[in-house]
Amino acid sequence: MRCIATKWPDRPHWEFDGRWLGLDDSGWWFGVPAGTLLTRPGASYHSNADAAAVVPSGGAGYIATFYAPGPSPDRPGAVHTYVDITTPPLLSPGRIVAVDLDLDVVRERAGRLYVDDEDEFAEHQVTLGYPDQIITQARRSCDQVHAALAAGAAPFDGRSEAWLQRVGDLPRPNSATD
Repeated sequence: MRCIATKWPDRPHWEFDGRWLGLDDSGWWFGVPAGTLLTRPGASYHSNADAAAVVPSGGAGYIATFYAPGPSPDRPGAVHTYVDITTPPLLSPGRIVAVDLDLDVVRERAGRLYVDDEDEFAEHQVTLGYPDQIITQARRSCDQVHAALAAGAAPFDGRSEAWLQRVGDLPRPNSATD
């Protein structure tokens, strides 16, 4: 499945191919095996750790990604959970599309929990002309995700570990042809 994140209102941002894993009461899960090519205008790289991501059911405005330990899991800042605050993701056969609204809720492996890119969000409200409704929705989603992560509520309740194990069983991308 093609995963497409744009910037407001429809500028290209990150794209990559994920693999459908399944569905639970939190939403639709997909996997991104280590070695997957991620691209955006002016940049690309191959992921260095397996990841499982969930697109929430119910129209929530985020995509949460959970990372397996990478080559340096003990380095300062190593991330376990990275939640992009987005417009409600749109799913269609073979595609997930969402507008990235800058704010990110991050939990490091060491436990630190924080909101990232608030400065970028404030700047883009002006330079990209975010409508008031989008600003309100993004702030609400960010606050809800932060609270859920802090409380260990679904999907931040450890269920991602089982999905990450499934990613580990997927074939590795052929980076020579990606």
